[in-house]
Amino acid sequence: MKGSEKVLQQLSKLLRGELAARDQYFTHSRMYLDWGLNKLYERINHEMQDETQHATLLIERILFLGGTPDLSQQDAIKIGKTVPEMLQNDLDFEYSVIGDLKEAIAVCESEQDYQSRKILLDILTDTEEDHAYWLEKQLKLIDQLGLPNYLQSQM
Repeated sequence: MKGSEKVLQQLSKLLRGELAARDQYFTHSRMYLDWGLNKLYERINHEMQDETQHATLLIERILFLGGTPDLSQQDAIKIGKTVPEMLQNDLDFEYSVIGDLKEAIAVCESEQDYQSRKILLDILTDTEEDHAYWLEKQLKLIDQLGLPNYLQSQM
């Protein structure tokens, strides 16, 4: 099936973001593991798997619409040096993805590609209600408990 070029461009843009998010989460999760912060490792490793699943959905949709996914391009990643910096970098990335998803959903609506819109809405729900919300909670916990207590709770 030949899809709208505008939709394909949006899907490709989103794919670049999902690939970058995957790699940022991958790196951060391994840093947490190295530091003995096993609970953070488990959660961020799970987020990396979610980002990989999102990328898979986008790749499959691009292929269905007659496009060619380009996995050689991705957005820049920001690797933190401290736990709060890593969590904030991940949250900033999620906020950026949320904006990109909303833009792409609007394009899908204008192009009457309702199946792509549905796929993106599902990713948006996962990103807003799970990923970003969890990261916001962690940063609030650091503020409330103090960093040493928070880190101890993540071992």
